[in-house]
Amino acid sequence: MTYSDRVTRSRIPALAITADIVSVIVFAAVGRASHDESADVLGLLATAAPFGLGLLAAWATPLVRARLAGTAAIGLLVRLAFLDRLPLSFAVVATCALGVLLLGWRGLAAAVAHRVAHRVR
Repeated sequence: MTYSDRVTRSRIPALAITADIVSVIVFAAVGRASHDESADVLGLLATAAPFGLGLLAAWATPLVRARLAGTAAIGLLVRLAFLDRLPLSFAVVATCALGVLLLGWRGLAAAVAHRVAHRVR
C-alpha cells in the first residue's frame, strides 16, 4: 500500500461524517424553508440539533448500516422530548428525507468510485 493509498483511506471517514453533517443541515434548512420559518442560524441549529445528536450517536455505534435508522430514530426521540409532540406525518417525512440525503450521497460516491476504478487507461 502506497502513502497515497493510506492518506486517501484515512480521509474517507472524515469525508463521510462531513457529508452526513451537511445532509442533516440541508434537511433542517429545507424543512425550515418549506414552513416559512426564519433563516437565522440559531433557528437552523435548533432544528438540526436533535438529528445531529442522532447522527453522532449513530456514528458512535459500530454498525455502519444503522446510521440512517439511528439518526432518524434518535433525532425524532430527542425532538419529542423537547417539544412533547411528534406528528406521524413529520416522522415519516423526516425519515424519508434523511434517507434520501444520507443514502443519496453514498450512492453517488459509490458510483463515482466505481467509474474511476473501471476507467480505461
